[in-house]
Amino acid sequence: QVQLVESGGGLVQAGGSLRLSCAASGRTFSPFAMGWFRQAPGKEREFVAVTMWTIVSTFYADSVKGRFAISRDNAKNTVYLQMNNLKPEDTAVYYCAAAISPTLIRQSSGYHYWGQGTQVTVSS
Repeated sequence: QVQLVESGGGLVQAGGSLRLSCAASGRTFSPFAMGWFRQAPGKEREFVAVTMWTIVSTFYADSVKGRFAISRDNAKNTVYLQMNNLKPEDTAVYYCAAAISPTLIRQSSGYHYWGQGTQVTVSS
């Protein structure tokens, strides 16, 4: 079993920055990919960013491209999401997720393990 724990959420003004972290623990951890998703009130969970775990490859949603950066530290089993120039529309609960095998990396159904989520609120 794999446990994912997010941290780093909070309240920030528009234009500000936050850095989210997601630490994995449990069985020997070697996922195919680690992703970040978010869910705003009344909306479906949406893809934000993903990084492959053993090769250098990342993908982003168009809405965050150029503002967010996903990175990983394999030695610490941790993935990060640096969020810059935050906008009120970025307000959501942010979840990290692990895909253990090759999957549709932009779809939440492709992930096997999920964290509990961390709230990000951007005020205007």
